[in-house]
Amino acid sequence: MNAYVFPGQGAQFSGMGLDLYENSNIAKELFDKANDILGFEITKIMFEGTADELKQTKVTQPAIFLHSVILSKVLGDSFKPDMVAGHSLGEFSALVANGTLNFEDALRLVSKRAIAMQKACELKPSTMAAVLGLEDEVVEQGCEEIDGIVVAANYNCPGQLVISGEVEAIEKACELMKEKGARRALVLPVGGAFHSPLMEPAREELAAAIKATTFNTPNCPVYQNVTTEAVTDPEEIKKNLIAQLTAPVKWTQSVQNMIKDGATSFTEVGPGKVLSGLVKKVDRSMETISASI
Repeated sequence: MNAYVFPGQGAQFSGMGLDLYENSNIAKELFDKANDILGFEITKIMFEGTADELKQTKVTQPAIFLHSVILSKVLGDSFKPDMVAGHSLGEFSALVANGTLNFEDALRLVSKRAIAMQKACELKPSTMAAVLGLEDEVVEQGCEEIDGIVVAANYNCPGQLVISGEVEAIEKACELMKEKGARRALVLPVGGAFHSPLMEPAREELAAAIKATTFNTPNCPVYQNVTTEAVTDPEEIKKNLIAQLTAPVKWTQSVQNMIKDGATSFTEVGPGKVLSGLVKKVDRSMETISASI
């Protein structure tokens, strides 16, 4: 069975999507439509922008979504997923890929999500940190020992867990993780505590938009970050998508469940090859492919 996976924030690069725009009429039409929906020329930033311009959350999230979804459309008949999953933001790309959401509605939601998250980031100084070389349970326990808000946020692969929370609490947690034997514990260059309780204002804002959007019955299951299990019920997909903003991304467990349910290859659709690397760290024998035109 073919599993298709879609990357999240951090995979962006200057020039992303230009090859699609120049070589496909379908891509050109969708990129032009995206500029109209967003109300600014995201194509100009994607194709010509600097790393700093691309790093703004309100740009990054729609840009990665557009690269992933438009690439999947350009692949045409060769794009045949039996199951899909996306890392954080990538879950929206996955839901277009399996027919749950249409392109326009999903892009509007991604834009709302990005702006709501940016606003939540500005309310309180917060950040994230990567912890390498510790068991998940040790990291979780360490977070509980710290005063202030700090939680496990991204279960990326065995031995790699990202924590999220208040700046001071994260700094203390990094020191504690090193004492507990972490190979590395380093603060990441991000502007907020994604997938933590500090995203609650954004979750509330996005919940209203998701509830007002039509979700269709998908043509194949999505393995969502919150539950890690195959989901096909539109109402359950909505509920999980709302919960995702303040809940951890359980990527390791999602990949394990996709393999358990019969995945024989993973195709990464979108910028970069981060997810292919994470899949290999979950199961070295698994075939990974990067989609390209």
